Amino acid sequence: MKYIFFLFFVLLTFSACGKHEEPSANMMVSAVKLPPKNESAADAESDLADPASPQIPQKIIKEASLRFETDDLEDTFNRIQVAITANKASIQNDSEGKDYDNVYRNLTVRVPSQNFDSFISAISKGVSYFERKDISAQNVTEEYIDLTTRLNTKRKLEARYLEILQKATKISEILEIEKQISAIREEIEAKEGQLKYLENRVSESTVTIEFYKTIAQKEGVKTSYGSKIWTAIQSGFYSLSDFLISIISLWPFIILFCVFAYFIRKRFKRKKT
Repeated sequence: MKYIFFLFFVLLTFSACGKHEEPSANMMVSAVKLPPKNESAADAESDLADPASPQIPQKIIKEASLRFETDDLEDTFNRIQVAITANKASIQNDSEGKDYDNVYRNLTVRVPSQNFDSFISAISKGVSYFERKDISAQNVTEEYIDLTTRLNTKRKLEARYLEILQKATKISEILEIEKQISAIREEIEAKEGQLKYLENRVSESTVTIEFYKTIAQKEGVKTSYGSKIWTAIQSGFYSLSDFLISIISLWPFIILFCVFAYFIRKRFKRKKT
């Protein structure tokens, strides 16, 4: 009977020990768990994006292109310069030139968006009519929100990788995490550049102004006709000069030809005699 109780006690002891066995190496979970490499942008946004995004004011890109005739280029430019100063704008490009029947000047002006309407109104004063007056307003609010959201997502993802890096112990894990952080940093810088470019276009509007003065048609025709005659005379003189110079440059060959012709003629004369 004692042996039976002893055997029963031994079985109970082994059974209790089995329940508290340590997990095998295959069952252990790594202390450092990386986010999946193939995690999509949508999954990352759903995990990391803020549920309550703040209201963003409308982002509008305004642009204008104007063309008109004037009687005085200098006076018109001075008037535009006054409007530029009054509206805190700046000239980005300034070019002038002359066509067959007019002289012109082209300006590209950058003006703060809040002063866009007042600037257009100021330079329109005194203009009888515009040959071209194109004004556009492009709403880029959705694009701005999308860029901002993706940028915040990438920044949060970068912060999460940095936290994981602090816990990494293996060299292979550290190298893998640093590789992921480098790729995320490149994406962050690219999106920051896109966002900055968009904000710059929103904050400052571009206005292209082309104004010109017509030259009297008769004067233009006379000048053009006389110029053509004089050009033709000069061209004929230069052609004749070139021809004479080319002949002179061939004098050695001319002499050789004359000597050769002389001997041939002399030989024919001997045969006849």
